[in-house]
Amino acid sequence: MKKVLIVEDDKDIVALLKIHLKDLQCEVDACYDGNEGLQKALSNPYDLMILDIMLPGKDGMEICRTVRAQNSKTPILMLTAKSEEIDKVLGLEMGADDYLTKPFSIREFIARVKAIFRRMEIMNNPVNIGNGSFLKFGDLGVDLDKRKVTINDKRIELSPKEFELLSLLASHPGKSYDRSKILNLVWGYDFDGYEHTVNSHINRLRAKIEPNIQEPTYILTTWGVGYRFNEEL
Repeated sequence: MKKVLIVEDDKDIVALLKIHLKDLQCEVDACYDGNEGLQKALSNPYDLMILDIMLPGKDGMEICRTVRAQNSKTPILMLTAKSEEIDKVLGLEMGADDYLTKPFSIREFIARVKAIFRRMEIMNNPVNIGNGSFLKFGDLGVDLDKRKVTINDKRIELSPKEFELLSLLASHPGKSYDRSKILNLVWGYDFDGYEHTVNSHINRLRAKIEPNIQEPTYILTTWGVGYRFNEEL
């Protein structure tokens, strides 16, 4: 049974989401205040967190930022009544896995939740993909089966999206991907206009794996296009 945390101050929305999440065999914790939500998020293991942005106490953005600083794996679905692009961009850049703007249909909500659970199932139970399952580039090791990244045999903790981004690039050294293509392949949606979200994730990824972020060794910029993994390693 999946365990889900909902942090949303609209009790009618919480009640509705609870019904449909329980139909998906989920155990649901809910709270209506950002401070309580952050406390629950940091003190309990969850398979999914659903965060509203506008909350009393700490807002959803702050909860997302704090959770991502301490927990790189739990997927986060952001909800908000706002439709401005800046909110969507900020949510994604802070590490949210997906985003829904109110009002949304329950069918769309269920589809997004199922997609998140499928991705997590693949992460936790990787299939055997053959001889290419372990990639080695100098001091950097990428185990695609175990979703494990190491530098000098020391494990580096990456968020799900950071790992998927690294796996995409490292599996195709020398191939340049533009930002729109990366968004489609890694996030699974066409987040039109959010290409700079890729830049933010690339910067965080570089900060974790590059010996010198000012002169990257692994993830290179293809000027005027996007990014590629260094084919000369």
